[in-house]
Amino acid sequence: MADKQGDAAKLTRDRPIRAGRAALLVVDVQNGTFNAAQQAIRPEFHHAAATRVIPNIARLIAACRQAGVEVIYTVMENATADGRDRSLDYKLSDIFIARGSWEARVLAAVAPGEDEMVIPKTSSSLFNSTNLDYLLRNIGIEDLIVTGFLTDQCIDHTVKDGADRGYYVTCLPDACMADTEARHAAALQCFAGYCRMLGTEALLDLLSR
Repeated sequence: MADKQGDAAKLTRDRPIRAGRAALLVVDVQNGTFNAAQQAIRPEFHHAAATRVIPNIARLIAACRQAGVEVIYTVMENATADGRDRSLDYKLSDIFIARGSWEARVLAAVAPGEDEMVIPKTSSSLFNSTNLDYLLRNIGIEDLIVTGFLTDQCIDHTVKDGADRGYYVTCLPDACMADTEARHAAALQCFAGYCRMLGTEALLDLLSR
């Protein structure tokens, strides 16, 4: 019993980022969630996404590629033409991103590389409507770095579900955003106990080591 308690005491989220063992998740950073129409109806979101979140994600992607850290994208996208495969929540919320549409594409500013995975999903937690967990375990991933949209919806669910599935999760508050700054801050406070919170600069410093 004493040995087991000692092993548990050594567990910490304050870990290095190791090539081949970590993945950067870029969640729903796509034309359907960030576009010119958003500027008028979601001004706080649009401003933060344009000036803070998307530039930080672009820097993180470049650094992760250089460090040998897997970069994985998820997008909201139906698997069927009429969207019958969507989760009940997506149907009730009228979230409909047509298969193969412009709205389903990753933003050009953070476009995926030739051999990087882009995984369609139709639920808030990408663990619920994709085979991400299977893929991560095949690759040998232990650490998930979560970025993208929206902090109080898909990011929240993904962080919590990733933690419950045994991954070391890191969330970057300056690389994700909700509809408003207030909702963003409230969500971060809500799921802080499930992950390590680091700024982009701190994560880049870890990668450089």
